[in-house]
Amino acid sequence: MPLDIEEFRRRGYEAVDRIADYYADIESHRVLSVVEPGYLKKLLPDNAPEDPESWDVIQADFDNKIMPGMTHWQSPNFFAFFPANSSFEGILGDMYGGMLNTIGFNWLCSPASTELETIVLDWMAKLIGLPGQFLSDGCGGGVIQPTASEAVIVVMIGARDRVLNRCRRVEGKSEEEVAMVANRLIAYGSDQTHSCTHKAALIANVRFRSLPTDDDFRLRGETVWAEVQNDMDEGLIPFFLTATIGTTSSGAVDAIDEIGEAGDVDQLSSLWLVQVNGTDIWLHIDAAYAGASLICPEYQHLLKGVEHADSFDFNMHKWLLTNFDCSLLWVKDRKPLIDALSLTPAYLRTAQGDAGLVTDYKDWQLGLGRRFRSLKAWFVIRSYGAKGLREHINKHIRLASHFRALMAKHPDLLAISTPPTFALTVFNVLAPLPEIEGVDSATLTRQTLERINASGEIFLTLTELRKRPHIRLVPGSPWVEERHVEKAMEVIVRCAKEVVAEMMAKVGATLNQG
Repeated sequence: MPLDIEEFRRRGYEAVDRIADYYADIESHRVLSVVEPGYLKKLLPDNAPEDPESWDVIQADFDNKIMPGMTHWQSPNFFAFFPANSSFEGILGDMYGGMLNTIGFNWLCSPASTELETIVLDWMAKLIGLPGQFLSDGCGGGVIQPTASEAVIVVMIGARDRVLNRCRRVEGKSEEEVAMVANRLIAYGSDQTHSCTHKAALIANVRFRSLPTDDDFRLRGETVWAEVQNDMDEGLIPFFLTATIGTTSSGAVDAIDEIGEAGDVDQLSSLWLVQVNGTDIWLHIDAAYAGASLICPEYQHLLKGVEHADSFDFNMHKWLLTNFDCSLLWVKDRKPLIDALSLTPAYLRTAQGDAGLVTDYKDWQLGLGRRFRSLKAWFVIRSYGAKGLREHINKHIRLASHFRALMAKHPDLLAISTPPTFALTVFNVLAPLPEIEGVDSATLTRQTLERINASGEIFLTLTELRKRPHIRLVPGSPWVEERHVEKAMEVIVRCAKEVVAEMMAKVGATLNQG
């Protein structure tokens, strides 16, 4: 039966107890689920229930049918992907947001929701060292997007329409001519850029090209400049580029200062095939994971060249203790976003909006409705303070350094693949020297990872660099300690030795048979 107020009160207390018990006992959960695909369909009925069911029955099904199919992202033994931090403050923020259940598409819907978001984004911009142009008191400002992927879609649409609107308004081109310009637009990322930029190009219906990186997997300005010149010679119109602080595969940081100068309008104006006066390549900085580290002053040198950027995004829900979803996007000039995404029928108009007195965040995003995400971010920032957030970041960086020190004790078995960055370590399993056919490093690395994850003791992920497999390890859980990193190394070494021994035995057996 649906809960009344008093029953909700009782069940709510019970739910908080369950949540607290879950975190108190989180290490007891196998980090990776062992269910088979389709397991849940066999356990649940084919149709929704006709009659109400009791909360006890529903809760029991959650415990017995849902929980066995969960991967435990908050486990201290979760070292895969990038972290998705949670905190009790973030959980409470989501609870209060669920209580209010506002659909804050414009200021009037809930003034506090809009205004708190603006304040929180300004706070964070200052904490991570963004230039003043990204603050709300000028032409720019910040907005919370669900994810970094949606952030790049939003800014790419804004960048595309900035070019096309200039064709209309400045050059007076017809819609047919504008369509011809649209067909020649091209966006760029590197071979290490997250796939969300390519996906955004598909959604925006523009071309996309992946640019090569250097030996350290960084995108350099000279590469951008050469590609832009070549494409303009071919009649294309470069209009957008994503540079990354902390790539997914290696944690590399692109040369933002070089890239910004390469895409500057002053250099491009003499080459621009369609004269779009004053329009340069929109430079977007994707710092989804590593942007959180910029809260620490010692990492803010990585922002060198950010003054060239048009937009900047990082996820508080990755490494700053704020429950998913909460991606912070800033733009230097909000007008292109609003021009591209604003559509205000009579039923959405307000006196405050018409007078230009307020921000209506519906014009900064893809959808109309939006949740009160800034509430949980506000709770987290105030509860931890900048000092506590910095300690959280530095703890994981120290743990990653400890992991690498442990790895150095096994130089004949494991090797770091890329320069250590942030809390990410990328490594592979070494083959016996000289490499024997069938016992190469790539095969051993893949099979070691499969064995590690099959054990259920820890969870790691694979990536490819220069088409070779490598294993990624990222301490990210708020609950992770040195002992968990040490356990992870024990599991990795054990599994790697087992795989190497088994492969060598197979090769030996084959040679003996020969």
